Amino acid sequence: MIGIAAVLTATGWVAGCVNVTAPNKPIEINLNITITQDVVLKLDGQAKSLIQQNPGIF
Repeated sequence: MIGIAAVLTATGWVAGCVNVTAPNKPIEINLNITITQDVVLKLDGQAKSLIQQNPGIF
């Protein structure tokens, strides 16, 4: 029994230590996001001819 306790104690002393420290610089996250929007406009025949006859309406 004493031998097992000695081995367990010795392995406890050999085990490493983990240190966690905060970085000196702030963490930077770059998100390159591109948002595009397409607008599709369809005119019926009467509206299209009305606009062509009166180009200054808009």
